Amino acid sequence: MTITAPDFSVALLAGGLATRLRPVTERIPKLLVEVAGEPFFTNQLRLLKKNGLTRIVLCVGHLGDLIVEKYGDGAKWGVQIDYSFDGEKLLGTGGALIRALPKLGDAFYVLYGDSYLPIDYQSVGRAFLASDKLGLMTVFENREAYDASNVWFEDGRIRLYSKTEKPPQMRHIDYGLGVFRTAAFAGYARDAVVDLTAVQADLCRRGELAGYEMKERFYEIGSPAGLKELDQLLRSGSTQS
Repeated sequence: MTITAPDFSVALLAGGLATRLRPVTERIPKLLVEVAGEPFFTNQLRLLKKNGLTRIVLCVGHLGDLIVEKYGDGAKWGVQIDYSFDGEKLLGTGGALIRALPKLGDAFYVLYGDSYLPIDYQSVGRAFLASDKLGLMTVFENREAYDASNVWFEDGRIRLYSKTEKPPQMRHIDYGLGVFRTAAFAGYARDAVVDLTAVQADLCRRGELAGYEMKERFYEIGSPAGLKELDQLLRSGSTQS
């Protein structure tokens, strides 16, 4: 049976304080930090649109009004942007998603606001539909190269996801793109502080977290070194944004 490419929306987690990029992020949110001569979010939008993903829900908090002011409803960029604000307190990555659920539909991608992933998003969505699970995590064989490995991925499935346990088989890392059904967040209170990693770990224990291995490395602007690397990469034209 052929699984057609899904028309999912994208929840983009961009509500953090971006402390590692201070003092720049004391004045602007991370999405507006300049990369290759333009705001990082412009590069991200171009990449998502290229992959047929045009419905984006920004989960924002710190200085989020500046993003709304610049990007509005997204029409100028050929996409549709909606916003979900944390409110008076930071809700964590999972809490921000739970708050945004009414805007996301039954199934949706989740992407971190500092991740740049030049991959085929549609193939990830098809793999999620084929898995018939509540969630899917993309993974990369990291072997401690870019950050601490936190996934035991073997025989095409995730055996353990943990940031505290460290068995020797743990050679992969959470790549930064997930897909979820709304039901994955059942049982969590709205406006509660929830970490997405806790939701993913729970899905893994229940056998409801599919795994999908990526071969292309990931890029990020969460650190000064990552920001510099991606800036150089995009300026060189080595990857298509």
